[in-house]
Amino acid sequence: MTPSPRLLPLEPALAALNAAGEETRLRLLGLLAETELTVSEAVAILGQSQPRVSRHLKLLVEAGLVERRREGAWAFFRLATADVQGEIARNVVSWLDPLDPVLAGDRARLAEVRQARADAAARYFADHASEWDEIRSLHVPEAQVEAAMREAVGEAPLRRLLDLGAGAGRMLELFAPQAEQAIGVDLSSAMLAVARGRLEEAGARNVQLRQGDIYALPIERNSCDLVIVHQVLHYLDDPGRALREAARALAPGGRLLVVDFAPHREEALRDAHAHRRLGFATQEISALLTQAGLEVLSQKDLAPCAEDGGKLTVSLWLARDPRIIADPLPRTSYETA
Repeated sequence: MTPSPRLLPLEPALAALNAAGEETRLRLLGLLAETELTVSEAVAILGQSQPRVSRHLKLLVEAGLVERRREGAWAFFRLATADVQGEIARNVVSWLDPLDPVLAGDRARLAEVRQARADAAARYFADHASEWDEIRSLHVPEAQVEAAMREAVGEAPLRRLLDLGAGAGRMLELFAPQAEQAIGVDLSSAMLAVARGRLEEAGARNVQLRQGDIYALPIERNSCDLVIVHQVLHYLDDPGRALREAARALAPGGRLLVVDFAPHREEALRDAHAHRRLGFATQEISALLTQAGLEVLSQKDLAPCAEDGGKLTVSLWLARDPRIIADPLPRTSYETA
């Protein structure tokens, strides 16, 4: 008799529980429930040697409690999301007292790691704010991407547009003219300064710029009929969380347009441009959008011309809030293609 997919035979159940039943591994489970980590980040938080931490992570992976994702030269670890072992891991973490001194210390050091990530990205943006558009043009043929985005969005008037990770303001410059109100959110005050100058020059009077965290948006829930996340996710340690937050900003029937790189091997983008992820597979973003409660309408890849020496493919995902509205937004030719 084959066991139910939600039940475990004795041997893997014992392996999972034995893997969780050790102090360092239990602390790792608590950390990985918060965010994915590299070995070096886990070493910094736990204050243990790299071989010791690696061995504990290996045991957790073998027991099915933790997932390991290789990306270029880096390996990321996170709490398992599927199977009963993942449920066991989440339950074990839920039993832990957050006020325990050891666990509270781990979380404090985790906050320092996260802040270091944010500071590295902020330094990059501050150092490169004035040349951001030039750097981005080196990655992909921007005119081709913008044409595909226009096709996806369509020409119908927009009530409220939200651009997350607004950067130098190009997306607002592009789409604000067809919106009653447009809002750009970015964590970097330097980038917002560049955007303000650019939008002032373009005469965009219907745009508001707000400094804020993409994980905790300074935006009313259920208020936007279009949200754009353009070339932002590869900087984030938790893209799924950002997409869930973007989905919460959507009004019923509202749409979310995500633009980012397909998987690639350009490791230099990490060191030179603070990229945390080397692109995303089609299925990964589609799954994250679905988990955020959205309906994926379409996906499109824009590959570079080999003759131009391009190495990066740009991917677009269009999703929609499935809640019914009285006056639904019209479908574009891009959606029905």
